[in-house]
Amino acid sequence: MAKALLGYVGGSDPRVLSEMRRLQQRVQDLESELIRMQAENEALTAAAHRGDSLLEGIDVSQAEPALA
Repeated sequence: MAKALLGYVGGSDPRVLSEMRRLQQRVQDLESELIRMQAENEALTAAAHRGDSLLEGIDVSQAEPALA
């Protein structure tokens, strides 16, 4: 009965197996991207707490006005 509930009749469909492998690879790719983005976020957060800023290197008294 469990086989009938799962739609299993006589063997695995190669298309379903192919799609499952594709989806598993996609999940792995997304997990890797998530880990990379978390590491980048942690690095940016640490830099912000240290006071590193792109704006600190700009001397406002010598800045030129923006063109309109």
